[in-house]
Amino acid sequence: MPSVSHRPKRPTVGEALQAAARRLSRARVFFGHGTDNALDDAAVLLWHAMDFDFDEPPARAYRRRMTAAQVEAFQALLARRIALREPAVYLTGMTLYAGIPIRIDRRALVPRSPIAELIERRFEPWVDASRVRRVLDLGTGSGCIAIACARFLPRAQVDATDVSAEALALARENVRRLRLTRRVQVRESDHFAALGRRRYDIIVSNPPYVGTHELRGLPAEYRHEPRLALAAGKDGLDSVRRILRDAARHLAPGGILVVEVGNTETVVRRRWPRVPFTWLEFERGGGGVFLLTHEQLEAHVR
Repeated sequence: MPSVSHRPKRPTVGEALQAAARRLSRARVFFGHGTDNALDDAAVLLWHAMDFDFDEPPARAYRRRMTAAQVEAFQALLARRIALREPAVYLTGMTLYAGIPIRIDRRALVPRSPIAELIERRFEPWVDASRVRRVLDLGTGSGCIAIACARFLPRAQVDATDVSAEALALARENVRRLRLTRRVQVRESDHFAALGRRRYDIIVSNPPYVGTHELRGLPAEYRHEPRLALAAGKDGLDSVRRILRDAARHLAPGGILVVEVGNTETVVRRRWPRVPFTWLEFERGGGGVFLLTHEQLEAHVR
């Protein structure tokens, strides 16, 4: 009598995705590095294991049956995500920011700033995008904000600065890969220190803004990110203070300053109650981003 094979049936992409999402939920990993739920987090890993294109329609992909090698690769990524609490995009080495594929690793923060939505709107109605010629991304990390600014403001030259040599190396890799070296200049600078008298139509920054107490209580996923990009002194305001003090000298008349301070928003409001911050709202979620005009900054400095 012939033997009957009882080899388990390989799952479809959709089946594997649902099972992985349940597993991530049970493991109580933290979602907040480009995803905010178990299903999306699982999808990041699965798309990488399957070598899917970012643009492939999910409905068609879900019906595919996985190969044994794909199942093995996906399970290995999932196990590492749970055991080590590494953010999913550090495991895949790639993420999307403002719709642009950005290479990412532990040299820089995971791109997740809601400022992407403002960039996609070309900073309107706050500026006339057609008149923007110079942009500064202060604390560029992977280069994601600078690159997005260059893509959505095609007439602008962009300076991308950071104090971290490792982050700058990653930013340069992304700028070269996306063929933006003629329009995005990556520079080492501690805040404005190396910028001389340069002035910009837009200064945008996602600086360190985590205070000492909050840093100790962050989920384990944050320990994989560079501390230099997170920690900002006892109250989380070390970098914000320098930006508010010095930005006016580098902002052109009619220009704007956009800064993300995240959960430190309440502390910022209390520390500078007379500064007329405009706190921006985003359709896709996120907050803690303020905007000031050149004139408002000048008044603050005076």
